[in-house]
Amino acid sequence: MTDTHLGGCACGAVRYRVLGNPVLGTVCHCRFCQRRLTSAFAVLVSFKEDAVETLQGEQSKVEYRSDESGRWLRMSFCPKCGTTISHTAEIRPGMRTIAGGTFDDPTWFPIDRHIWVQSKLPWVSIPPDVAAYAQGFVAPPS
Repeated sequence: MTDTHLGGCACGAVRYRVLGNPVLGTVCHCRFCQRRLTSAFAVLVSFKEDAVETLQGEQSKVEYRSDESGRWLRMSFCPKCGTTISHTAEIRPGMRTIAGGTFDDPTWFPIDRHIWVQSKLPWVSIPPDVAAYAQGFVAPPS
């Protein structure tokens, strides 16, 4: 049996499920993630796109093009409460990345790496056993 994990937005209008384990678990400290999520970092849990299913609710979308790499990021969010649910990225075709805090149980997935630590806030600590990269980690997932 495949593991199923559920999640959704803050107001409950959008619900989703993912099947199986993530391909990547990443914490991103870039300034864009800090601003878009009004947080110290983003928790990003990436799956093959066919493992993610929207169960209810419509999502709004917006595209951002990085001033660092020039690549796009297409974010999906609840139009009622504004919660960012997921995104796709030009650098990872066929993948969908879920905002980790939207899972009903946000403790089940591993974090494999921290990226853009050059912009990490000084009071954030990275566990010594987790890979950390000054900028992005661009190698394709296995």
